[in-house]
Amino acid sequence: MNWVEVVGYVASALVALSFAMRSVVKLRTVSLVGSAIFAVYGALIGAWPVVITNSIIALLNAWRLRVELAPEASSLKVVEIEPDAPFLRDYLAANLTDIHRSQPEFSIDAPYPFARLITRDGLPAGAFLARPLGDELEVALDYVTPAYRDSSVARWLFGPGKTTFTNAGVRRLVARASTSEHRTYLEACGFVPEGGSYVKQL
Repeated sequence: MNWVEVVGYVASALVALSFAMRSVVKLRTVSLVGSAIFAVYGALIGAWPVVITNSIIALLNAWRLRVELAPEASSLKVVEIEPDAPFLRDYLAANLTDIHRSQPEFSIDAPYPFARLITRDGLPAGAFLARPLGDELEVALDYVTPAYRDSSVARWLFGPGKTTFTNAGVRRLVARASTSEHRTYLEACGFVPEGGSYVKQL
């Protein structure tokens, strides 16, 4: 096997691997790299249809990645929803195993008066549930589905989308974290430790 064949095998492996990705961003990133390497491989062996096809795929992936990583310009929205709405309960139940990986203390049956569904392009991308305490919200769940987890949804929610909180008179978010994954997420979103909790001023 010569090094040119190795390039081809690497490209094939990356394209195949991209189909195993749950995250849209990871899928497009791996597919972008794989198709770019495939284009190089095509050039090395003089297969110009391979070069053209994979160059187009790489450009399309790059364009879609730009859209995915710029949620401020996309159709991200926060929708107020009744805490006991069947759709919300079905959504939470369908994602409960994934939710418990980072927020194992979450209970689907507990009361959460403050409930919001986060949508992107009209599809459910996440849920935010909390209990109001004066001008604070005690966060019970802040969840984004794996497909949208790398799209900076949280940056949008706590940035331009924070009006869903401030319009309700909320000035502070208070969250507790029992896993390192959740703590890392909260710190990345600008929450700061305070006592045994993490707090974010709005």
